Parts: sequence; structure tokens; C-alpha cells
Amino acid sequence: MSADPDSTTSAAADAAAAPLDLLLTDAAVGMLRRVNPGGSGLRLAAALVSRPQLVAGRGRQLLGELGRIAVGTSQVQPSRRDRRFADPGWAGNPLLRRVMQAYLAAGESAEGVVADAGLDEKDAERVGFVVTNLIDALAPSNNPLLNPAAVKAAVDTGGGSALTGLRHFFADMAAPPRVPSMVEPDAFEVGKDLAVTPGSVILRTPELELIQYRPATATVRQVPLLIVPPVINKFYVMDLAPGRSMAEYLVGQGLQVFMISWRNPDARHAKWDLDTYGQAILDAMDATARITGSEQTVLAGACSGGIIAAMVAAHLAHTGQQDRLAAVTLMVTVLDQARAGLASAVIDERTAELAAAASRARGYLDGRSLAEVFAWLRPNDLIWNYWVNNYLLGRKPPPFDILFWNADTTRMTAGLHRDFLELGAANALVRPGAATMLGSPVDLATVDLDSYIVAGITDHICPWQSCYRSTQLLGGRPRFLLSTSGHVAAMVNPPGNDKARYQMATKCPDDPQKWLRIAETCHGSWWPDYAGWLAERCGEERAAPEDLGGGGLAPICEAPGTYVYDR
Repeated sequence: MSADPDSTTSAAADAAAAPLDLLLTDAAVGMLRRVNPGGSGLRLAAALVSRPQLVAGRGRQLLGELGRIAVGTSQVQPSRRDRRFADPGWAGNPLLRRVMQAYLAAGESAEGVVADAGLDEKDAERVGFVVTNLIDALAPSNNPLLNPAAVKAAVDTGGGSALTGLRHFFADMAAPPRVPSMVEPDAFEVGKDLAVTPGSVILRTPELELIQYRPATATVRQVPLLIVPPVINKFYVMDLAPGRSMAEYLVGQGLQVFMISWRNPDARHAKWDLDTYGQAILDAMDATARITGSEQTVLAGACSGGIIAAMVAAHLAHTGQQDRLAAVTLMVTVLDQARAGLASAVIDERTAELAAAASRARGYLDGRSLAEVFAWLRPNDLIWNYWVNNYLLGRKPPPFDILFWNADTTRMTAGLHRDFLELGAANALVRPGAATMLGSPVDLATVDLDSYIVAGITDHICPWQSCYRSTQLLGGRPRFLLSTSGHVAAMVNPPGNDKARYQMATKCPDDPQKWLRIAETCHGSWWPDYAGWLAERCGEERAAPEDLGGGGLAPICEAPGTYVYDR
């Protein structure tokens, strides 16, 4: 992250609360399914009917607290991290203070009833999600007549802030994803503000453009690095603004860096599946080998791109071609997709089938639907925070490069959507041969290579413990690094941030908690450690090439290419 970002914006950049298969399911079948507790709600009602003393006890506690609130003796206070009530008006105005305290007390009571109802884990997770979202929506800070900052803004502007907020509201609701804008659509320009590391597209296929970045040092390492970004976002999360670009940093360390820029598919590409994307990675590896003359490549994948990259590595191992790889990197990637918590509560085989059918009918999964799912999974950070800022205060959201990238959505082909859902439902990658890649049974243990595995300790899409499981699934020598950040910030972690921390250890025991106990906390960015690890595996130094391309491949156009602009 940037050196000193706004904490709310930082939380929004990393916000999400579910594994990949859950996000892909909800994006296809819609969020209304999630806010309907269904049978779980009926079982909660039955549990409360059978335990009237529970409801009565909670009711008495709440009435007692409301009495203390009324007479001004209540000690109920919001958490220091709860920015909804940061305005001094909430504490200074007696009426607003009582409204805030009553809301907090009622919310705590509602959550307590659910927690004490004795539901099984699945029902508790599902009902808890609905109750928490309802409580968040009813916060008095979301009410324009109660929010002191909104009232002050309306008075100061003669009602102008309210009118501006209404315009913002109608503009956001006019088209999907119909959630408050987190960043202005013209806040940045790709190719001008973002994705500006010099380079050229040296290969274009129906699936991808391959970018070769121009060397920035007199010498370069012989073995190239091929980065496989997520397939459900644009590539430039790995090449953000200057000073915040991983591609820029690694090029500056003398590495030969190549980046895949995935095409934004449409209905014409509905049949593209895991094999299609796996073959595309092999095509990119062929190109890097032709250009650099190196027989080996370091393959680095992020999130969904990491899943495919790991499966390609297993395919190469099965076919006797593992020597084409020098090492593997997985960033915020979950290979063991054993579902837990909310995911296990809301996904079943029937739901997965409905999700696959929905994308199959259209030919793709709309990225705007996925953006809506992300937003509603963390409503305080991604909905109500911007509701207040954009609509109640009539302000524009602050510019932030990661949120701009997040809003630059892409589609996912129906075939790939189906395959990812099936991988998640069967947790196929943990069982040798349960999944295939290009006709080869996937056995991750046969990937006998050094691996560098990165996770974020506050990552809710790819929980760090699940990422850690890759150290036990892959063969070879793993190096696991845990960043003290979330999903996106774990990758966008440039040097210069004094608050940055990461943990690492020389050994990777089978239990992630054992690893955590022996891990050492290091200050700063993990990028320098990664660059050093790569340097040890990317061969000797040689003179940097004067021109890009080679081996019969010539530059097609300047980076960031053309596919990144597809809408």
C-alpha cells in the first residue's frame, strides 16, 4: 500500500469475506439468495421458540441497557476502529449519543441471540451473515437526518450537498453494479497513470497479450520471470503507479520480466476453460524462451492465475517437462479449497449447478456482478462508507489506484467459471488425479521445484492458513511469507512503507500455527526478499538486450497493449 493511506480506503481495497468459489457462485446467481436465510432462518425460529428463556433473558438485558441509556448512565461505546461514529457530534449531542448507544446495544443483543441459539455451524454462519448485514444497514450513521456530518454539510452548502448526493445516487443506480462508486471513473488513466512500466507486447493470441518489459539495468539475469495475473481482473494490479509497481521494481533489480495481459472475453469465448488458459500459459512460456534463449522460466501466479499456473506446473511434471521451470511463485493463491465458515454454509451442489447454468446461458460471468458481490460481503467498508461520503455528504470518493483497478472489471468465460466451481466443490487439487490439465492428471506433489508462497494475514478471499497448505501440497523446497495485510496489499507492497511488516521462517511444518510460532517478524516490504530469492534461481548475469523481442518475435505495440482496454 502507499506509505500512509487512509485506513478506510485501505480496508476497502482488501475487503472481501469469502473464498473464490463462493464469490463466483454469488456473482452468477445474485446476492438476494444470500440475504434469504431459508431453512436456516426457520431453524433459528424453532430454536428460539424452544428456548424462550434465551429470548427473555436477552430482552431483559436490552431493556435494562436502554433504561441506562435514557438516563445517561450507559457505558456503551463504539469500538475505536468503528469510523461510523468518529464525528464528535455523536458523543457531544445528548440525543445522538443515545441513538448511537441504543443502536449498538440492540445490535449486540441480536447477535447474541443468534450466537446462543445453539444452531449448527452451517446455520449459524448463514443466519449470522443476514443479521450482521441488517444491523449494518440500520446504523444511524446511514441516515441523512441523524448523521451530524451530513446535517452540517447540508447547512453549510445550503442544501447543495444533498442535491449533489442525489445526483451521485441516481448515477450509480443507473447501471450495474448499482453500489456506491468507490472511485471516480476518470480518476486514473491506464497507460498514463497506471501500467506505465516501459515495455512492448511481443505476442498476441486470442487469449492473451504477452508484455516484455524493457530492462532498466546494464545486466540482467538469464532466466526470465513470467507473471500470470488473476484471470478475473486486469493485469495491472502488478503494474500500478510508478513506485507501486511490482513489475517496475523487479525490472529495476535486473530481472527479465514478462507479464500476461488476459483478454476480456465475451460470449464468443464461452467455451474457453482451464485447458484453454493452461495452454495459453505454455504459449507464453514458449515465447519467453525464444526471446531470452533460456531453457527455463520462473512461473509466478497470483490468485486465480496462481491456481492455473500450479496446474500447468503439474502438467509439465507429468509429461517429463518440469525442467522448463526453474521455480514457482504463488501469491495469495489457494490450492486446498476446503470450504469453511460462510462458504460451507451457503454453497451446495445445487447452488453451484445454478451458478454454472447462469453463466452458461450468457456465455460468461459478468465482472460487474462480481464487483457487486465483493461490495456486499463487506458492507461497512464497501457500501455504507461510500453511501455516507457520496450521497449524504455529496462528495466524490477519493482517488485510489487499487480501487480504480478493482472497478475496471472483466468477464469470465462460462467454461472457466464452470471449471473453477467444480474444482472448489470437489476440492480436487488436494487429491492426485482428481483434476486434469491438458489431459494430464494433476498431482501437485510431483512439482519438485523451489516455491515462494505469499499470503496476507487479513486476507478473507484467500485465508493465509489455506495458502500455507500449498507448502505441504507442492514438492520441492517451499519458502512461505506472511504479509501483515490483506488480499491486494499483500501483492502491492512496495518498499518505502514504514508500517509494512511480514513474517517468515526457514522451515514449513505441517501445521500453519506451528509455523506462526517460529516465524520471525521483519520490517518493510517483502519485495526485496523476493528479488533476492529470484536472483538465486534466475541464473547468471549477462548484458541486457538492446532491443525487445527476438527469436522471430518482434514488438507488436507498446505496453500496456490493447487487451487491457477491452470493456
